[in-house]
Amino acid sequence: MAYQTFRQEYLQVPPVTRAYTTACVLTTAAVQLELITPFQLYFNPELIFKHFQVWRLVTNYLFFGPVGFNFLFNMIFLYRYCRMLEEGSFRGRTADFVFMFLFGGLLMTLFGLFVNLVFLGQAFTIMLVYVWSRRNPFVRMNFFGLLIFQAPFLPWVLMGFSLLLGNSIIVDLLGIAVGHIYFFLEDVFPNQPGGGRLLKTPSILKAIFDTPEEDPNYNPLPEERPGGFAWGEGQRLGG
Repeated sequence: MAYQTFRQEYLQVPPVTRAYTTACVLTTAAVQLELITPFQLYFNPELIFKHFQVWRLVTNYLFFGPVGFNFLFNMIFLYRYCRMLEEGSFRGRTADFVFMFLFGGLLMTLFGLFVNLVFLGQAFTIMLVYVWSRRNPFVRMNFFGLLIFQAPFLPWVLMGFSLLLGNSIIVDLLGIAVGHIYFFLEDVFPNQPGGGRLLKTPSILKAIFDTPEEDPNYNPLPEERPGGFAWGEGQRLGG
């Protein structure tokens, strides 16, 4: 009975969120069981380009450290905000969501060549949080019952929390930077005078991942429209 309930709940998780979080958990479990080591997973440009260990381009996004507070904290945020994006502004647009993963991963990998980071999964999580927070600007957040603020401040609060824990904020800044680049190109620039949509999901991704909407009359909420929140409508920030 418990297995059936777990299986049903698991299969209700949207596919991209399910695949990514499962890969992260399985990778961590494999490390804990000493089937593999972090040294086989981390981002190393020399090993990637000179020794053709190309799996490191992916595996460095799947390991969040040994099981503990930091791992659980990252998994909760990854699962929560990845799922809310996939079920919100990317509802029925799985190919676009996968393309955001690819775009963000490529950009972080390029930046990773210039910063001393060996695992980029936490930065990727911050990118997801940033995009969600900018597309839901009026949502009020409660951070451990200590702080109440609007959603766009969430990535910065998390960065401050990392600073208090003595962690490097380079990870948070990288996630914020990549998230802002995506948000600007996808949500802001197309609505500017003379602007246009520069990020276009390849048709092969649409053919693989997109399926027809179950309800042809489905009308998404404003924050769920392709391109994100309709900035020209409703209340302005600070207004």
